[in-house]
Amino acid sequence: MEAFSSPKVSSLLFSLFVSSLMATASAGNFYQDFDLTWGDRRAKIVDGGKLLMLSLDRASGSGFQSKKEYLFGRIDMQLKLVSGNSAGTVTAYYLSSQGQTHDEIDFEFLGNLSGDPYILHTNVFTQGKGNREQQFYLWFDPTKNFHTYSIIWNPQRIIFLVDNFPIRQFQNQESIGIPFPKSQPMRIYSSLWNADDWATRGGVVKIDWSKAPFTAFYRNFNAAACIWSYGSSSCASKSVSPMSNIGWQTQGLDAKSRRRLRWVQRYYMIYNYCTDMKRFPEGLPPECRRSRSL
Repeated sequence: MEAFSSPKVSSLLFSLFVSSLMATASAGNFYQDFDLTWGDRRAKIVDGGKLLMLSLDRASGSGFQSKKEYLFGRIDMQLKLVSGNSAGTVTAYYLSSQGQTHDEIDFEFLGNLSGDPYILHTNVFTQGKGNREQQFYLWFDPTKNFHTYSIIWNPQRIIFLVDNFPIRQFQNQESIGIPFPKSQPMRIYSSLWNADDWATRGGVVKIDWSKAPFTAFYRNFNAAACIWSYGSSSCASKSVSPMSNIGWQTQGLDAKSRRRLRWVQRYYMIYNYCTDMKRFPEGLPPECRRSRSL
């Protein structure tokens, strides 16, 4: 296994690169970048726009969404999840378009009893169809400190990353008839909500409301992305720096990243729809037969 100092160096180098982008880069301030959409005062922006908090109590959860829509990009957000007994809660952080044939790229963090690990649930929806779940344990306690959860979305692939470690890749396989999110701009959404009918041990373990309110924290949002506005993309603008034509727009997994992906999937993946023969008795989805690292 690689030393855990190397991803920090890689993350720093990537951050320096992103800061050099001009028209496609957006360094985050929550007041400028997001709207608090529900939950009344349970959603708060503090510290001059540098920190956002979502809370859940018996009456309601809370949520926010980005002011801008994006069509491809790299999205980074640091989260510190609900601590203690978080059973029955779900903290969702995802990209989504609208409508019955929407596209969606999901991180969902399923709470658990004190001392038991969170489950990181991922999914990809294309044209309204999901059912592409992969689930993971994390190799750290996500409630003690902030950690970075990232989505790279370009025309070739979607990559999910945790602290710059790739955990999942969904390739564009339109050549074999599998839809890929490429034409519907998406907003960033996040919410903290009551899902105790399914989230923890299939709904057996319910929320302990004596522990409420439950709170998740967000900071250091960054979007190196194509902003969609009035039917066109900022990446199509002639004013975009030539530097913006590289990086995330064509990013895949190099040899080092593929080793990291295999390490995560070997030791921390706990569910993969591509191996669930009971769920798909008529045969696995076609993309599962083409890749072992979806």
